[in-house]
Amino acid sequence: MAGSTPASPSADAAVAPPATPASAGPGQANQGSQKQISLIGDAWRRFRRHRLALFSLAILGSIILAVLLGPFLWRVPIDEIDFTARLARPSWDHPFGTDDLGQDLLARMIYGGRISLAVGLAAMVVAIVVGVIIGAVAGMSRGSVDAFLMWVTDLFLSLPQLPLLLLIIYLFRDGLKSVFGPEGGVFILIVIVIGGLRWMPVARLVRAQFLSLREKEFVEAARALGASTPRQVVRHILPNSLGPVIVAGTIDVAAAIIAESTLSFLGLGFPPDIPTWGRLLFDAKDYLDQSPHWALFPGAAIFLTVLSINFIGDGLRDALDPRKVM
Repeated sequence: MAGSTPASPSADAAVAPPATPASAGPGQANQGSQKQISLIGDAWRRFRRHRLALFSLAILGSIILAVLLGPFLWRVPIDEIDFTARLARPSWDHPFGTDDLGQDLLARMIYGGRISLAVGLAAMVVAIVVGVIIGAVAGMSRGSVDAFLMWVTDLFLSLPQLPLLLLIIYLFRDGLKSVFGPEGGVFILIVIVIGGLRWMPVARLVRAQFLSLREKEFVEAARALGASTPRQVVRHILPNSLGPVIVAGTIDVAAAIIAESTLSFLGLGFPPDIPTWGRLLFDAKDYLDQSPHWALFPGAAIFLTVLSINFIGDGLRDALDPRKVM
């Protein structure tokens, strides 16, 4: 028809200019970040379906808040002695009762919870760091290096851990006490020893992940583009290996809390004036008939904390399972 002309290619180009490489870069970065957020969201949705793990997370969060905020809400000194209230049962004045010196057990439980949880978390960090390093080196090296590191791992796994733990604590406790003080020295020693005896499962998991992932297409592509071995590990292999490591870390926290409680119960842990949960159990063993509450509350705290962490680990294992990623 008159007055109408067909649209020309040049006019279309003027209206919609092509995307430049500079504008495509942020889009690709946004897509990568959105994909990562989507994976985290999917993992959280799968974790929420695990009702027991979600309930355990609430319990563990409550325990952590109690030991962190408790001293600001319950302002009773842990070393205040009151012989008139000796071995008192739970009451409004002493909700968890008192010990043989009349010391408030609630205040001592709150203080001891900080130490027990700190030991568990610090020992987990030591175990994960050592295990990831050894497992990564073994998985990337193969050959004689891999064989030697796995031999060392099997050797540590075959050692009787509790007797070895007791022996190391007994030999080095006094020396570290004189250097770092009674609390700091024992804390450092227990964390290093427990973490140093818990890295083997992490190393095996990381090695298996590295052996599998190093043959994947995206790693081979990075290798073909000239990426160095450290870059392949840090940017491509290690981030995809963290799922099993996180699950193993939760198990290490629970195991470290039990190990510290065992050492304290055997009298080889923290000194008597530092009331960890295990130490409270040790002090209560001679008064189980007269004051069962003295052992009940720290025992229940250890039980709930360890059980909650184990259930959280089960939930994380299901949430981070790559077979369930959509």
